[in-house]
Amino acid sequence: MQTIVISGANRGIGLALTRQFLQAGHHVIAGCRQPAEAADLLASLGSLELAQLDVGDAKSVSLFCQQLGTRAVDVLINNAGVMGGEQQGIGDMDYADWLHTFEINTLAPFRLATALLPNLKLAARPRIATISSQMGAFGLELGTGLYAYRSSKAAVSKVMQVLAQELAADNIIVCPLHPGWVRTDMGGQSAHISTEASASGLFKLIDNLTMDQSGRFWTWEGREHVW
Repeated sequence: MQTIVISGANRGIGLALTRQFLQAGHHVIAGCRQPAEAADLLASLGSLELAQLDVGDAKSVSLFCQQLGTRAVDVLINNAGVMGGEQQGIGDMDYADWLHTFEINTLAPFRLATALLPNLKLAARPRIATISSQMGAFGLELGTGLYAYRSSKAAVSKVMQVLAQELAADNIIVCPLHPGWVRTDMGGQSAHISTEASASGLFKLIDNLTMDQSGRFWTWEGREHVW
């Protein structure tokens, strides 16, 4: 049984990933801002541990890590994220919200990953998987607007690429992942795939990641993605 930490685990892709890892017989530490209200998670079967975690709050991250103590963490999945506000255009940018989007989508995955390094180093094959997006890829042109979201995802992909290089000596696998365009609150109902389909692909990918794949950008289908 492996220990899996998932942020933003109470809904969407995070909830679907939690169920995938529980069904596979792993122990999941599911982080969410209000665990007492996580009814869907409470109804999940398997070895589930709910924990309060607000990834944008340094104190909350510290308390979360204290709760884990000296337990080994096999996989950290940085899933918590925001789309940013409606004002993300040339003429109506909400700069305060842009900063908040960076705080959650870019700074928080780095903060949580580095805070859990002692736990990850105790695992036999430690992995850090961060949900990014092809919306932040420089090699694609996918419309305009959404500056806050796109830039935050481009930044977190680069952060994970650099972190992979720095943690290679510790044999810690680090990869940003594109989950597909998923029917969630963020993705909308017009999106291409369900949370279950995305989570199923991500589960297979994360479960089998090797050091050879570290520092590279992957899709939920297990294909390497252009940066």
